[in-house]
Parts: sequence; structure tokens; C-alpha cells
Amino acid sequence: MGLPKASGTLPAPLRTLRYSGLFDFDGLYSAMIDWAKNYGYMWHEIDYKHKVPSPKGAEQEWKWQMTKEISDYIHLKIFMQAHIWNLTEIEVDIDGKKKALSSGNMHIQMKGTVTYDWQKKFSSGSRFSEWLGQIYAKLHERDLSGYWDMLHYRMYNLTAVMKKYFDMQTSKHHYKGYLGEN
Repeated sequence: MGLPKASGTLPAPLRTLRYSGLFDFDGLYSAMIDWAKNYGYMWHEIDYKHKVPSPKGAEQEWKWQMTKEISDYIHLKIFMQAHIWNLTEIEVDIDGKKKALSSGNMHIQMKGTVTYDWQKKFSSGSRFSEWLGQIYAKLHERDLSGYWDMLHYRMYNLTAVMKKYFDMQTSKHHYKGYLGEN
């Protein structure tokens, strides 16, 4: 078995969430941003598309990215893509107060990656720096798998937050507290 590559990425499993019904999109959006802030991720809105409404409703697409620099060597990224169709705005009376909610079909996909040597310090092109990068990657192989595991369970946690928001599951989930956090 040879040395690993000097730099690269480790992809986490793909997470998918589908929902159909009433929801408060602004509330969901702020819950996801709060989650990102609580775990130290930077939130980037990459793309937004709004297609002209048909009689059934509008269609919207978003692309979001959350990034976290663990060190000069490790970088975490969660990429999310949301697609909503048949989107209509509905005014609902909640406890005597009118609230605007959205109704539609939603599909959210989430991908995560752990990137090592994300600043390309060991990929300068010289054979010596690449060799040093391979040795460094071999020495930190256990750390890389730990960060991959952390990202994997953080994505479970974010999915659980979204499911809880949509009232798709109970208030508890299997992996809560797995990383020793509240």
C-alpha cells in the first residue's frame, strides 16, 4: 500500500429531503442559518432562480454552501440544492393573527466534503513538496477520518433540524449528542 495523495477530498454521503405541504420558508431559512452559525460555518448563497408562475404556482431553485476552515490543512464544505415547485403563498389565521405561509413541493439535496491540503501548500508542482504532502496526509489519516465522521453526523443533525421544522419526525433523533455536544 502506497502513500495517499498529497491533497484531495473525501465526500460524505448524499442526504435528500422531500416535503409537500404548508411551510414557513423564511423560518426554515433562518433555522438553517442559525444552525450554520452555531457550528461555526460560513453561509454562502450561490444561486437563486425564480421561474414565472403557472396556474399551479411558481418554481424556485436555490444553491447554498456552508464552509468551515478547521485548520490550514482541513476544510469542510456542505453544499445544498433546493428546488420548490407549485409554490403558492397562502395567508393562514394562527391564534387570531394572519401569517403568510408557502405551499408547495420541495426537494433538498445536501452533499458534504472534507478537503485536505485545501490551500494547495503541498501541490506546488515539485516532487519534494508532493512527497512531503503524502507523508503529511499519511500521518493525519486518522484525523481525516475523524473529520469525515464529524461532517457526516453534522449533516444528519442539519437534516434532523429541517425534518423537525417540517414536523416530519419526533423531537428526538438517533444521533443527537453523538459528537458529545448539546
